[in-house]
Amino acid sequence: MQKKKKTAIEPEIELKLQYLGLNLDKVPKDIIQYEPLNYRIPRGYDETHYKQYRYIPVNKIQILLSPTNRLDSLEERYQKARPLEQYLDSQGEENILKYAVFLNMLKQMSIDDIEKIGAEQNKLSKEIPFKVKYEGSYLWQIYYSEATGKYFMIVPTTDSDYSAFFYLLKKKLENKNTNMIYVPVIGVDYSRRYLSKEAFEDIQNYLWLFTKEWPAIYEVYNENDSLTIHVLGETCVYGKIKSLYHVTLKNNVEANHFYKILKAMFIMQTEIPNYFEFTTDVNTKGGLEFYFKDIKIEYSEMANFIKDRYAFSISAKKEVINELEKDKKRLEELKQIASMQDIEYLEKEKQISTFLECKKTFFGKFKYYFKYSKKSKKQKEVVPEIPKQPKEDVEEKHQDPIIHEKLGKKYTIEELIQNYKELEDEETKLKNTVMDINAIKLKNKNMKKKIENATLFIEEIDKHKKSIFEFWKYSNKDELAVLPEGEEEEIGVVKRIEKAFDYSEDFENYGINLDKLQREILTADETDSIYIATTNVIEMLNRLKQNTATPKDVEALLKSLKKELRESEDEIEEDDFDIFGGIAEDSTKIKKIGNKLHREIEKDKFHILEVTKMTRQIGFKLSLEQVVKNIKNSLTKIQSPEDVTLYKAVVGEKINVNEFNLFNMNPEAEMREICQQEGTNINLYKIALKKDQNILGFTNIIFYDNTNKTLPLGMDFSSKVIVDVASLDLSIKRGKSFHVAVLEDEKDDFSKISVKRVTVYE
Repeated sequence: MQKKKKTAIEPEIELKLQYLGLNLDKVPKDIIQYEPLNYRIPRGYDETHYKQYRYIPVNKIQILLSPTNRLDSLEERYQKARPLEQYLDSQGEENILKYAVFLNMLKQMSIDDIEKIGAEQNKLSKEIPFKVKYEGSYLWQIYYSEATGKYFMIVPTTDSDYSAFFYLLKKKLENKNTNMIYVPVIGVDYSRRYLSKEAFEDIQNYLWLFTKEWPAIYEVYNENDSLTIHVLGETCVYGKIKSLYHVTLKNNVEANHFYKILKAMFIMQTEIPNYFEFTTDVNTKGGLEFYFKDIKIEYSEMANFIKDRYAFSISAKKEVINELEKDKKRLEELKQIASMQDIEYLEKEKQISTFLECKKTFFGKFKYYFKYSKKSKKQKEVVPEIPKQPKEDVEEKHQDPIIHEKLGKKYTIEELIQNYKELEDEETKLKNTVMDINAIKLKNKNMKKKIENATLFIEEIDKHKKSIFEFWKYSNKDELAVLPEGEEEEIGVVKRIEKAFDYSEDFENYGINLDKLQREILTADETDSIYIATTNVIEMLNRLKQNTATPKDVEALLKSLKKELRESEDEIEEDDFDIFGGIAEDSTKIKKIGNKLHREIEKDKFHILEVTKMTRQIGFKLSLEQVVKNIKNSLTKIQSPEDVTLYKAVVGEKINVNEFNLFNMNPEAEMREICQQEGTNINLYKIALKKDQNILGFTNIIFYDNTNKTLPLGMDFSSKVIVDVASLDLSIKRGKSFHVAVLEDEKDDFSKISVKRVTVYE
């Protein structure tokens, strides 16, 4: 039987085969060995969300190739998948096409990409990233068949990146039992070794309540198949300022304690929200901490915490009951007064009504005169005496004998909630009683005024009853003296609450209004000078403002700017004349700010400061001093269009009130910027700037000229402003302290975590 000719292989592919250590004529059996998987696609399968990361021996992963794309459904990819052996078979006619596909994949293979994965896996063998996942996670299409207990990789052959596949193949060819890779296992649910499926779902819901962000929860297995649960995400630590957190649960006890404490806090905060609200912070290692007011919540102290809050609720309930009893008595007294006032007023009202009716006829006037003449001309106002109630020991009356019996015992959350709900019921009764008291007090006050007016009216009539003739004359008047009604008292009038500035909702409109003001009021030179404050020259401007800049400082900055200028554009020869002046680009070009088009030119600090190769120190300093003067003058012209909240973060020092202080309307952006600096102690200054106080904003007119009048309004490039703190009448007090955990390099999966302590001054 004639042998088939060996397929010719290109030299480029031969080199790559040598790199992999793969001999297509003699493929090791353990590489191509395939055992049935009997894999069933799980319900609710989500390929974008990983739940398990594992260190898996490479020799336990079978490789399947599928003529599909990674974006195709898993069902289609798995149905069309075939063992690697078929793609390495150059002799069988039925596999010739598959063999050609494999050679084409080899041709597209990048050795650099494989080396990159190798370096990444070397790091992963020593430590897992803070975020557990890593940049190349998506490349690993590794699955697990529960029916056979086998791992397998599906390689879509129509993709463009095969680096993960060839890295795995290279490691399998090395035939080392110690070779392992750290990868996500797709489509696998939590193992439930430590927690049930429902517990994982509950933890996600609980953490969302406390952190306002959904957490990521991973099960991570090490080389020895030991499990740790990693819970990570972001949490609000102050206002809308967020911090990363990472909780590691190493065993069943830690996992259950974490779950139970979350569940306990969740039940308390949702069942009795008027009394319990838990806040979060991160510790010095980036772990998540919970607080009730200033009390740190820990599982070991949860029983004592419940006991203390139970005792507090008992004490509070006693006080409310005592107050309620007093208010009930007061209400009854006011009701008695109201009843007596009603009787008195009805009597006077009857007399006045009789007079008004009798004065209409001749005989009626005589009838009224003789009927009421016997009464005292000056009727004394009847002031009902409030009966004195004997003092009762209310506290003793409502003493609960069960309380004394259980004071030394521990309490359950069920008992705590029950007691707080009883407290809430009593507080509701007290509030309703207070409302009733206020209502009847107002009624009594108005009734007292009505009685006073009625009494004065009757007294006016009685003044003219000295004789029948005088009374006749008085009652014949068409218009009688009208007594003033009692003034109505306004109860419960609430002062108008001014809307607090919220960056996410109000920044856009505030920026537009501030930009309008600055375009109308500031000159071109002034906006140019403010632009310099947005650059790295701001430090020198502050030194000049405080007269602390030395000639050496000015010279050093000038040299730095000249170097920057040379690097950014071609150097202009000494004798050349700059025919463009300040026009660095074509003003007819269409540009975009957000979704809005414009034809304006971006400002250039070198042109504004007149920095060229020939610039000398004296001229440069004069330019800087003019910038300082212009900014000072501009600060007196522009007032904030509305109240605004501003933030400034500094590392380990106090704010310098004599500088041009740059504040940020976006606290999150301010914290992100300051956290990239060295130092662990940060002071965050928060000021509430009132409407009409001086401010300069880095609005669009600061960054662009508006020669063509096409520049959109707003603050699209910065949320920062300049504030002259020294001119403000501020009373700054120390506020809350919290921690912020950040990655030192967000682009590096293996970056170390840095935890900053932040102290707020408001």
